[in-house]
Amino acid sequence: MDLGFGREKRLLTPQQFKAVFDSATHKVSSKHVLLLARDNQLEHPRLGLVIGKKSVKLAVERNRIKRQIRESFRHNQSILTGVDCVIVARRGIADLSNIELRQQFDKMWKRLARQRLAADQANSTGQTNA
Repeated sequence: MDLGFGREKRLLTPQQFKAVFDSATHKVSSKHVLLLARDNQLEHPRLGLVIGKKSVKLAVERNRIKRQIRESFRHNQSILTGVDCVIVARRGIADLSNIELRQQFDKMWKRLARQRLAADQANSTGQTNA
C-alpha cells in the first residue's frame, strides 16, 4: 500500500471542497474538529483541510496541526478507500499536543470507516428486500 500523500490524495480545487460540503454523506465531529466525508469514484481517499486564522491564530500552529492530520491520514488511508474528506478545525484545537491530535484523528478515521461500513451494509440489505 502506498503511504504517500501526493497530489492525487488531496482536494485541490474549490469545486472539490464544495462537493464535500454540499453533499457530505458522513459526519464525524468532536469538540475541536468536524470531519465531513462523501464517497468518490476513485480507489484512494482524498483529504482537504480547512484550518482558518479565526480558529488557530498562529501560522506555526496551523502548520503543526496540518502536519499531524496529514500524517494520521497517511497511516489510515487503507481503511478510507474511495472517500473525500474535509477537516474543519474549531477553536481550541491548537491547545492539543501532537500526541493528542494524532490519537484524536486516528479515532476519527476509524469512526468514519465504521460509519461507511454500516451504511454499506444497510444499503445492501435494503436492496435485497426491495
